[in-house]
Order: sequence, then C-alpha cells, then structure tokens
Amino acid sequence: MDELVSLCARRGFIFPSSEIYGGINGFWDYGPLGVELKNNLKAFWWQRVVRERDDVEGLDSTVIAHPRTWEASGHVEHFSDPMVDCRTCKRRFRADHVDVPCPEAPKQRSVAECDLTEARNFNLMLRTFIGASEDAASTAFLRAETCQSIFTDFKRVREAARQKIPFGIAQIGKAFRNEINPRNFTFRSREFEQAELEFFVHPSERERWFEYWLEQRVGFHRELGFGDDRLRVRPHEPDELAHYAKAAADVEFLFPFGWQEIEGVHDRGDWDLSRHTEYSGKDLAVTDEQTKERFVPMVVETSVGIDRTALALLCNAYQEEALEGGDTRTVLRLHPAVAPIKAAVLPLSKKLAEPVRRIAADLRRHWNVFYDDAGNIGRRYRRQDEAGTPLCVTYDFESEDDGQVTVRERDGMQQERIALDGLEAYLRERLEARP
Repeated sequence: MDELVSLCARRGFIFPSSEIYGGINGFWDYGPLGVELKNNLKAFWWQRVVRERDDVEGLDSTVIAHPRTWEASGHVEHFSDPMVDCRTCKRRFRADHVDVPCPEAPKQRSVAECDLTEARNFNLMLRTFIGASEDAASTAFLRAETCQSIFTDFKRVREAARQKIPFGIAQIGKAFRNEINPRNFTFRSREFEQAELEFFVHPSERERWFEYWLEQRVGFHRELGFGDDRLRVRPHEPDELAHYAKAAADVEFLFPFGWQEIEGVHDRGDWDLSRHTEYSGKDLAVTDEQTKERFVPMVVETSVGIDRTALALLCNAYQEEALEGGDTRTVLRLHPAVAPIKAAVLPLSKKLAEPVRRIAADLRRHWNVFYDDAGNIGRRYRRQDEAGTPLCVTYDFESEDDGQVTVRERDGMQQERIALDGLEAYLRERLEARP
C-alpha cells in the first residue's frame, strides 16, 4: 500500500484534502488522473445498470433530505457505534476496536488497558443547519446513504416513467458518515460516493431477484478485471442480518490489508417503503393492473462503494515489473474502460509538435488523450505506464513520408506501425472492446 499511496499522490490520482494545512482525516481529493478514473467507473456502472436496461430509471437527489426521512429510516435512533474515551490521551475509540496498541503509550499496552470511560453510543450522522438559526427546528443531516431518497421519490419516479413492478431506481452520489477511525487510505472515509440500485419486486419474487442481482453484480466486478484470487462473495450469517432483511451478501476484494467489502447486495423487504408510508402519511403501495392485488413492493438493493472500488482497481492494477538490463517499471494494468487516459500522443521530437497536436485534437473528440513532448521517448512511455494509459501513439520523422505512426501497447510493450488514416478505427477497436 505504501508504494501505491505514494504513486497516487505523485501522479495526481488521490491526495489528502486541504493538504497545505496538514490535511483533514477521512477526506480525500481526486486529482487529474483520479477524477477520470472515478468518472469512468461511474459511467461504466451507469451504462450497465441503467442505460442497457429498460426496467431501471435514474435519479439524482439532494444531499440534504427532510429530517423526517432519517427518522423513518432509523438512522437518527440507531445509526451509531458504541464508543469509549481514554481519560489519559483524550482520544475516542470504538468499543469493539480497543484491542490495538495505544498511540500514546508503550507498544506493549493496548487501548483496552487504558483508563477508559463506559461505552456510549455515538451517532454517525453528520449534522448541519438550514436557515439563519441554529436550533433544533433547523437541524438537518448530510445523507448517510443515497438510497433513502430513492424510496421517498419512488411514487413520483414510477408514475413519471410509467414503470410497472418489477423495476428499479438507480443513483450515484455523495454520502457522509462521521467515522471515528477513518483508515486504510480511501477505503473508510467520512465523505464518499455510492452507486446504488433499489429494485422493487412482488413479494413472491424477492428470492429470485436477489439471486439474479447478486449474479449480475459479481459479473460486473469480473468485467473490471478482478479474478477469482481477489474476488469472493460472502453471504451474511443470520446474526449479521438487519432485522428487516431476509438475505444479504458482500462482494469482497482482497486488498493488501485483507478481504473487505466493495459492494453489498441486500434483500431489504418492504421495510423502507412501509416506514416512509408510516412517517409521511403517503401510501406507497402499488396495485397490479391485471390481478388488482394491492401490495407494498419488496426491495432488492445493490450498493457499491465507488471510492472502495476505485481503490480496488488501483490495487489490482499496480505492478512493479522487472525488465531486461536490471531496470524496473511501475505499471497500472487498468482496463481501457476505466483508464484515466485512453491514449497518449507523443512526437519523437519537439520539432514534430505541430502535426502531433493536430492528431491529438482530432482524437480528443472521442477519448481523453494526453499530449507529451517532454523528455526522451522512454521516459514518456514510463510516465504513461504509471498512469495506466493503454496505448501510446508516437509520431516520428518517417511519419511525414509514410503516413504511419507507431502504436505501443502498455502491458506487453509491443509496437506496431499503423496508417494515420486508420488510427481512429485501430484505437476504437482496442479501447472500446467490451470487458
């Protein structure tokens, strides 16, 4: 992880937010390469989950919802962790995480041996205020998950889109949790992005749709390039299930710090729609037009952590490779679907800059293309390897005469001469192939 974190900062993937002030724990900024990686991942998810299906609709809801939303969902009452405080160092720890070395004491002493207070619940919702006053009536919350607005907007979206059960509503957006101990780089943060699908089904079909969506989501992560050695499904044990859930499973990735969840698939039953019906007074049941049966739909949820999956992509792609002559190169073997830069266009000499800039401008109508004329060609290739760029296009002194360029492939470093008038088609075939 140390080498990957260093690469992320140096190359502008990810670095601490407010870094010039020393950063702020649990908050991260995505630089030029990182934002492209995340945007590509989100676009890939949206393409598979929304655009390729006629039974899923999209939504973009606000970060702040009516406070009653979080009372209905149970977050105000139950979304908390048991915490203890150390009277000596004044630090706060989760009550179930005290068997670790105390940061203010000799390494042989654990937090559990410190002078700790009794455990008490600490709500993880981040509060804010609406309006000029800061009283209880103006208190609001930054959303802790993106799904609740899907439930409150269920009736409006279903009617506007003229959808019938079964169908889903999908959303990508920011969520916020006041994590006590953010850790493992971007894996556990206080501000993060989720991509969630809530799929509404008839009660008699909840099990079938749960299995269907679990299979679909595993297939999505395999498309991203995660193999059997680093991807697994872990069904929840009965004592792990929420009281309203009939089934749940985590899609886990093997990070350098162990197996961790990157996506959850949950059978949420009718808990959410029933609770919002109760708290809002608005009936969210539906009527089957053919049978006239009236029922509250069950919900199968898929929830993927965008930041966690982006980190998994970087961990999965990172490699230090030995080359002939004792040299090494750092390479990110990212699939073109998520690679920040799709192709780099490189003049062999700055004297060739003008025609190469024209080539880059033409290609940028289709992909994110990077132009680079600084340093020798070998160093430029290495920089693109670190960025995960699948293909490099080199324009040399022969290109003016033969109308060809050299295309160099990242993973195997093979090179091929390609006619300029066929370059776009050549790149398209390799960059837009379905994973």
